[in-house]
Amino acid sequence: MGSDAAAAVNAVWRRESVRLVAGLARMTHDLELAEDLAQDALVAALEQWPAEGIPQNPGAWLMAVAKRRGVDHFRRIETLRRRTTELGHALEEAHVPDLDAAVDHIEDDVLRLMFLTCHPVLSPESRAALTLRLVGGLTTEEIARAFLVKDSTMGQRISRAKKALVGAGFELPVGRERRARLTDVMGVVYLVFNEGYTATSGDRWIRSELCAEAQRLGRMLASLTPNDPETLGLLALIEIQASRLNARTGPGGEPVLLLDQDRTRWDRLLIRRGLAHIDRIQQLGGTAGPYALQAAIAACHARAPVAEETDWPRIVALYDGLAQISPSPVVELNRGVAAAQAFGPQAGLDIVAPLFDVPSMRDYHLLPAVAGDLLCRSGEHEQARQQFLRSASLTRNDRERSTMQQRAAQCAEHGASLG
Repeated sequence: MGSDAAAAVNAVWRRESVRLVAGLARMTHDLELAEDLAQDALVAALEQWPAEGIPQNPGAWLMAVAKRRGVDHFRRIETLRRRTTELGHALEEAHVPDLDAAVDHIEDDVLRLMFLTCHPVLSPESRAALTLRLVGGLTTEEIARAFLVKDSTMGQRISRAKKALVGAGFELPVGRERRARLTDVMGVVYLVFNEGYTATSGDRWIRSELCAEAQRLGRMLASLTPNDPETLGLLALIEIQASRLNARTGPGGEPVLLLDQDRTRWDRLLIRRGLAHIDRIQQLGGTAGPYALQAAIAACHARAPVAEETDWPRIVALYDGLAQISPSPVVELNRGVAAAQAFGPQAGLDIVAPLFDVPSMRDYHLLPAVAGDLLCRSGEHEQARQQFLRSASLTRNDRERSTMQQRAAQCAEHGASLG
């Protein structure tokens, strides 16, 4: 029973921790306290479930325990007696909300927390990092990887962001202020999706639960702003990319790259949804933003029944536009990949090579991975092997590391055969 209970606690925590913290933050107006109360409930579950059995609704059990701990906390602080009354009233409702059934309530809490943590008092990087930590459930190491910074730097950034947010207040933005925060919220949703689409670390290539959460949040944002091209672009991008999830791994969980995927395994319903959003964007008119352009790129892949029919020149043109309105080293890297497919590996290398001089890209494992692929296609097998080994040494994902090591071995074999 003990091992079953521990496994149940871990499973429930992975599924409910974000919702738990979001709900507690709404009630307490204190992020750090909300996290502490959630952790207290987790400890209580680890202590009680092995002896008493797993409750029928584990998520609601955790919320009830956390609320009681919150009431106790406020009762110990005389100056916060008013908050004690408010939280006590929440606990005295006819029943504790069913965290599985009360979907609207839970979604509102999570979305509320996202808009709260994307506060203008924080820098854009701090807003995204804090929201990823609280809402995406990502570790500090995973977030640091997404922002191409050191783990210690990101840890300090998140800690400072929490303190700054407490001092700035905890009121939900409305009207123009909410609109101003929308871009940051969209950015975090996409970062959550990316972590699920290609996991930063661990032994899984895909974290499907994060992809599903990002899709849910993207749909909520689109429903709030149905005539906003960028919100629709984000949702289209996520849905089209999510359509490939079943084809992105092989029988043993190994990565299967885009050009090698069995496209009959792509989810056609998600593709149709994504393409419908793109049609809606075109109807709305105006200049395409970064998400709309990325969605258009994803649509080029989705419309090609086989990899050989992909319209690479159009993808290059779309990346050229994206580089103009939203320049970044990662956009340049992707532009190099597209250029290689459209015009040959040397065209890609001409774009990718300068990125090795960009400080933020020095430890980005995908840069040597792409360079290795382009060098291999150019016949430079020894240089390609070195780049693949470099990529393997940088990644924290076991699946990616194995793939890069295999590519390096193949380059060595090919070079030996030519020699």
